[in-house]
Amino acid sequence: QVQLVESGGGSVQTGGSLKLSCAASGNLFRNCGMGWYRQAPGKERELVSFIRDIGITTYADSVKGRFTISQDRLKNTVYLQMGSLTTEDTAMYYCAADYRYLYDRCSLSSWRTNYWGQGTQVTVSS
Repeated sequence: QVQLVESGGGSVQTGGSLKLSCAASGNLFRNCGMGWYRQAPGKERELVSFIRDIGITTYADSVKGRFTISQDRLKNTVYLQMGSLTTEDTAMYYCAADYRYLYDRCSLSSWRTNYWGQGTQVTVSS
């Protein structure tokens, strides 16, 4: 079973920065990508950023230019560097991963989120 553990959340003032980390454990599956989603109270969960195994990145329009996603493939770890934070970034941030069976293949055009972490809270105050 794949397990995802997030860290790095906390409270910060507007304009500040935080760096989130998510480490995945499990070597019996193929890691096709990892990323971040967030959910604020009363709102639907939304994509923040995702990075494919081959390095292709996707960002929500609301975070482009402010957030940067990166990965360490050898450590199966994904990071999210968040800067210029605003109160609109306040949410629970969830790490998600696209893990597939070893006989399966990664997709170049899409991904799935079949594993999720417990989430880490990010609170931005004005």
